Amino acid sequence: MRVEIWSDIACPWCYVGKARFDKALRDFPHRAEVEVVHRSFELDPGRAKDDVQPVIDMLTRKYGMSPAQAEAGEDNLGAQAAAEGLDYRTRGRDHGSTFDMHRLLHLAKEHGRQERLLDLLYRANFAEERSVFDDDERLVELAVAAGLAEETVRAVLADPRAYADEVRADEREAAQLGATGVPFFVLDRKYGVSGAQPVEVFTRALTQAYGERAPLRIVDDGGTAGAEACGPDGCAVPQR
Repeated sequence: MRVEIWSDIACPWCYVGKARFDKALRDFPHRAEVEVVHRSFELDPGRAKDDVQPVIDMLTRKYGMSPAQAEAGEDNLGAQAAAEGLDYRTRGRDHGSTFDMHRLLHLAKEHGRQERLLDLLYRANFAEERSVFDDDERLVELAVAAGLAEETVRAVLADPRAYADEVRADEREAAQLGATGVPFFVLDRKYGVSGAQPVEVFTRALTQAYGERAPLRIVDDGGTAGAEACGPDGCAVPQR
């Protein structure tokens, strides 16, 4: 069974939602049969790389909040994160383009390090003081810590076309599936779960999707023996 998760590193509910989903998946009895794939979704697509601003300022300008409302929202998110065992800095964080991070996540996917890099990016953005937006060296450090080769990481960051098509393809697919926000979870392309739902909701979704998988149906010519094939004991050779 495949679970695809559309998310953005700048999205606090994606940070919390992943933790809740991970808890449900950890206790899911068929965990070994579940493949998790992370997909790209930018909350601010097209945002300039050098357009970095404090989170509180971004919230007041983008959503028309007062500074007090923005701070209260961050406090609430901090409490939600803490309930999942996550660290969360409610003050002093900044906000910017996540396009390069998504490109690196596609690189990491090719090397089997996507999950590790995503976790490091989330923690760096929401829990650590050093920004992930204003210095490529920070991204290099995180990608190397995830197990990627430094030279390869630098080459991707230096070439804005590298993995750009893969990021845009994920975003187009999200739109086709009807996702207007993240996190957005798709189970076997049959069920969608929107938002940072409670652990119990993810558990029910996993159980239902797994239980409704259709068994494999064999198509042949109606005979009982089937056509010739190769197996562990070798290949059957027709006798003349």
